[in-house]
Amino acid sequence: MAQQANEQDTKKQEQVKTLDRMTVTGSRIKRTDVEAALPITIIQKAEIEAQGITSAEQLLQQLNIASNGPDSLSANSGIAPPGTRGNNGVSGANLRGQGADATLVLLNGRRVASHGLAGQVVDLNSIPFAAIERVEVLRDGASAVYGTDAIGGVINFITRDNYQGLSVTGGADVTQQGGGNIFQASVLGGFGDLDTDRWNVWAAVNVKKNEILRGNQRDFANSFQPDRGLSPDSRGTPFATIVTGTGSLIGGGLKDPASALTKTSINTLDLPAGAGCENGGEMMGPYDDKIWASPGASFACAWDYGRARTIQQPVQTLQGIGRATFKIGDHHQFFAEFMGSKVTSKRVFEAQQISTSIGAGATALDAYELNASTKATYDSVYNSLLNYFGPQASLAYGAPIRYRWRCEICGPRQLETTSRAYRLLFGMTGTVGTWDYDVGLSRAQSRAESVLAGGYYFTPQLKAALKTGLLNPFLMPGQGQSQGAYSALAAADATGLQLYSGISTTTTFDASFSGSLGFKLWSKEDVQAAVGMDLRREEYEFSGPAAWSAGNAFVFGAPGDSSNYLSPRHRNVKALFAEFNVPVFDSLEVNLAVRRDQYDGFGGSTNPKYSFKWKPVDWVAFRGSYSTGFKVPDFAKLFRGITETQYTGLDLADPSICPNGRYNPDVANCKVQIRPDIVTGGNPNLQPEEAKQKSIGFVLAPTSNIDVSVDWWEIERFNTIRSGFSLSTMTSNYNLYASNFIRDASGNIIQIDQRYINTGGTLTSGIELDANVRGELAGGTWNAHLNGSYLDTFKTKSFDNLPYTGNLVGEYERYFNLPIKWKHTLSFGWNKGDWAHTLTQVYRGGYKDYLPPGIVNGYVPVNFNPKVDSYTTYNYSVSWTAIQHLKATFAIRNLLNTDPPFTLRYLDDGDGAGWEARVADPRGRSFNLLVEYTF
Repeated sequence: MAQQANEQDTKKQEQVKTLDRMTVTGSRIKRTDVEAALPITIIQKAEIEAQGITSAEQLLQQLNIASNGPDSLSANSGIAPPGTRGNNGVSGANLRGQGADATLVLLNGRRVASHGLAGQVVDLNSIPFAAIERVEVLRDGASAVYGTDAIGGVINFITRDNYQGLSVTGGADVTQQGGGNIFQASVLGGFGDLDTDRWNVWAAVNVKKNEILRGNQRDFANSFQPDRGLSPDSRGTPFATIVTGTGSLIGGGLKDPASALTKTSINTLDLPAGAGCENGGEMMGPYDDKIWASPGASFACAWDYGRARTIQQPVQTLQGIGRATFKIGDHHQFFAEFMGSKVTSKRVFEAQQISTSIGAGATALDAYELNASTKATYDSVYNSLLNYFGPQASLAYGAPIRYRWRCEICGPRQLETTSRAYRLLFGMTGTVGTWDYDVGLSRAQSRAESVLAGGYYFTPQLKAALKTGLLNPFLMPGQGQSQGAYSALAAADATGLQLYSGISTTTTFDASFSGSLGFKLWSKEDVQAAVGMDLRREEYEFSGPAAWSAGNAFVFGAPGDSSNYLSPRHRNVKALFAEFNVPVFDSLEVNLAVRRDQYDGFGGSTNPKYSFKWKPVDWVAFRGSYSTGFKVPDFAKLFRGITETQYTGLDLADPSICPNGRYNPDVANCKVQIRPDIVTGGNPNLQPEEAKQKSIGFVLAPTSNIDVSVDWWEIERFNTIRSGFSLSTMTSNYNLYASNFIRDASGNIIQIDQRYINTGGTLTSGIELDANVRGELAGGTWNAHLNGSYLDTFKTKSFDNLPYTGNLVGEYERYFNLPIKWKHTLSFGWNKGDWAHTLTQVYRGGYKDYLPPGIVNGYVPVNFNPKVDSYTTYNYSVSWTAIQHLKATFAIRNLLNTDPPFTLRYLDDGDGAGWEARVADPRGRSFNLLVEYTF
């Protein structure tokens, strides 16, 4: 799909050389040929439209350099714990697996504001996609040119220039199976010609609507596949599951008369005389204790909350951009540009899981008590237990029933986020003597607010309704809650309450000057240089209602974040940079760049970059680079407050005495269940991350119809900023993380510290391939294009004094980038007259699957497969231009309607149950029609 900047055929090179000099992403020096020492991918507007791509997110999903991370609207749809706030409708750009916060996103070569809530990544939904002329992707680190955030690479969205006329575009992308439809419309208009009128003004407006896609609209979203090793790890069911607790109905558990094992989670439907879990409510089924290594839960039921969840968020977007350019004399231009967007997303989740306690305080919910109104239900539950387990000391009639319940009457939980972003830019470009200059002053801001949009309730009222038994957690399908229960929930509804809001602002003055130094070495071309400066002020604030400081005592289960409120913070950044392009010989060009950044609170960082291009003959060129990079911690990582959230699981024991920390009441050292507080938060002592980057490659163009490029690259990051170490990793490697387990005077674990620290690093390397073959066929022209990415190495280390892990390529990664070894895009296009056809194959390689605890311990389901299959989809498009001023493109995405490959990945590790949202598009086959009319 993408065209390599340095792989043009001879004819195209000659055409390029007739153009004005231009600046290519990755360099400040203008040149007449886009061919450079750095690997740059350029995607033109026509190529984007031919693929039926309607957004920056869809474009990134098809680029093989983009990583398989949780950066899309499908992969980040989970509920965010306090302190993270998730992405709330954000789509991020993540190159080479370095993270969306280490990939720099530019609009017309300059920064835009990071998202108001996240405060660290640019939301691609704010980019005015309708006005984009091309996208340039620098597949190399660029801290020496652009400063922080450019470790993974740079994506530069470049809009049209000097546009005259009026065009109207409308499009629809409709799925065959329903849900997840996309509709868009845009208007682009411009007046004035820079060459004749000496001015040009143009503007574009785009509206877009992404409709919701629910899990129950896709058959592959099914967590009840125990024969393959997948089963829901949730005991919160529409007909409640009874759990243990001191002073509760079943105390520390009941002895199973058949096995003599202690049962700690029991649903009466799953007892031998019960009605069966499947009859307890929609999407209920038996809990698989073997898969989850929880023998105490063999009589529990589970609920498919993966299928109940939304798997693509609904998003509505309004984007606009305008630019006015005025020619001053023959060599200078003044321009003003404004970009604005409004993005509204609604994240819809499954209904609340209610967990109750004995003697619950203000932040917890009460167990089911025996009273006159609850006696019939209470007795039914008690008698079911008595009939199977028989009289036992732990079975105490009259004691409250502690349970886990899926409150379907509460409705789905919903968070609505509205983000408003803008950038105002004024600038001058021109030539003074033999030197070019570019000066700009900009202010960019993203302001975002999240509100509760349904499914959340004020805790005191909800607590009262549960304690009195007004809400009944033990109802079968067809048995409805009382009108009093509905009235109580209506009175407790917290819909409309602000959750939090944030503002991220960047004000920048930049200036660069480039030109010839007036001398040559042994080449026909002059030595050229660029110098410049950046002055930047970054601001961030995060706030919300003070009432959220009460946490669960205020609104139950809502992801409030009061401990992380930040009063307005700011820092100033000053930077100087220089770049030299040295043609040593006609065949050898060397580029040297260096940048010095000075940050408030961190001091300075100097980062060089060295690159070369050697072209011994016309048809082959070698290139390579070496650079250092850095990334400063964002405001949130530095200044977040400390959050303490009680661990909600029922599967944790002290890992110092219990192997892997897995609770089991029948194992001596694992029989004490613990639920400590998980501590997260910021660290004002964080230091910048550092990186080293290398690349070397070659370009072959033996004829005007064939070109091939191959580039090897490596990125090593040091002093990385980490938090939220996987709890299973911490318990399985207790000796390494012992200091993170905080104990009281009696030696009991009361906290697990998961705050941000600088530690460890990553080592990543790979090879990128791009090839084109062109020719003539049946009176038309054809082009075959292959773009592939081979990930050779991915290693990590959690602490500086530890060696790197073994190679993790092809292994399952729980939360971040999935290190797939090979992925490619292969396309064949044929153009003749008014018709243009394109067929594209998109391939993502397989990998080793996640293993649930039971399988780790040796349990093997009958149809278990430890490897996730590869994922291959085909897209077809045809464009027609027979009618003057009209262009119509019809595309079928996922031509064969291929489902995502099956995986054991489950929601507790991210989003998607039975499928992987970081790899696959859940929409399935869709039909895309895009019509553009130019007046």
